[in-house]
Amino acid sequence: MGETWEYDAQSGEYYLHLFDKKQPDLNYKNPKVIEEVKKILRFWLEKGASGFRCDVINIIYKTSLSDGKKSMSVQGLEHYKSQEGNHEVLRVLRRDVLSKYDCFTVGETVFVDLEDAKLLCDEKRKELDMLFFFDHLEVDRRIARFIPKKFHAHKLLDVMTKWQQGLDWNAVYLENHDQSRIVSHFGAAEKNPKYCSRSAKMLALFQQTLRGTTFVFQGQEIGMTNFDFKSLKDLNDVESHSLNKLMKKLCIPGFLRWKWIKLSSRDNARTPMQWDDSANAGFSKGKPWLGVNSNYRKINYASQKNDPGSVLNFYKRIIALRKNSKCLIQGEFIPVFADSNIMIYQRKLDKEEYTIVLNFSSKKIKLPKKFENLFSGYQIMSASGEKWNGTLQSWDGILFSSAVF
Repeated sequence: MGETWEYDAQSGEYYLHLFDKKQPDLNYKNPKVIEEVKKILRFWLEKGASGFRCDVINIIYKTSLSDGKKSMSVQGLEHYKSQEGNHEVLRVLRRDVLSKYDCFTVGETVFVDLEDAKLLCDEKRKELDMLFFFDHLEVDRRIARFIPKKFHAHKLLDVMTKWQQGLDWNAVYLENHDQSRIVSHFGAAEKNPKYCSRSAKMLALFQQTLRGTTFVFQGQEIGMTNFDFKSLKDLNDVESHSLNKLMKKLCIPGFLRWKWIKLSSRDNARTPMQWDDSANAGFSKGKPWLGVNSNYRKINYASQKNDPGSVLNFYKRIIALRKNSKCLIQGEFIPVFADSNIMIYQRKLDKEEYTIVLNFSSKKIKLPKKFENLFSGYQIMSASGEKWNGTLQSWDGILFSSAVF
């Protein structure tokens, strides 16, 4: 039966699970299953839920249960990726339940390209309101997010431009429960820790100046980093352990397996929220399900709450600015320039215009003179707190406005 089929002794039958055996796949060809899902949706909507985040929502329907084409990683994808039956299920749930409430849906999607996304989010088709994709977080990774490669800001800008201009509306995120902490991924936490806080602000500026609905994952707003795991025994993540077994079969050395897994494990984002510098970071008096990062005495909510220069208060300022700017919410996204370290783009709407310049490196960089006119406007904020003088500071992000109000 293979690893995707699990025997259930009570029923005497096997059940399918594309993921962990504790996550059995539902048979959406069965009308009773559809009706039960409708009941569950109604239950939570009646309780006041504003909507749903739908997990791996584009692979819930299986056209066939045969093995499919041979593959080193994912097999049978042609039988369950974005099948027409999948689209029909989403339309039925929208028509019979979701359309009756003031709510929204955001779908986590896998193996999705822009054309798939347009179908899922098409207003006329009435399936999802928006979706999460992974392309932007994989620009410096091989085999999804597991094996690192060199980061290039221009590759990130290319991906963001594709989605920012390709979809009418984006779900904009940098972290979630399945990803590394962004300051340890695109930021300075691993490369140059003394700039960790500044890079967290730079990344906040990046996220909050993109078109779409922004999602901030718990701990991101205080710059929480990847966990300081010591060995594989510290991890609960099923995926991390499965990946280790697979790489061991491929004869990848233990030290390299651990290096990659430590960097990419989903448990990095699943550690307790760091509220203060008391025991267990103030999360619980009991023993948490995962350990607490040893940096919790330095990185925590309480220490940042009243610090005007903190990551937390930077998030508050940029979110407040965004909330009051129609341009930053709905304006056109225009890529300007990017190389390995620098990214420049603009947001424009009518007479309102913003220019954003980001430095994804520890280098101080003097920008070419041809861009000087872009920064001749009013400097609204910067991650470093320093005034623009033609040189971009390490891990800095600056927001300029040349708007006419």
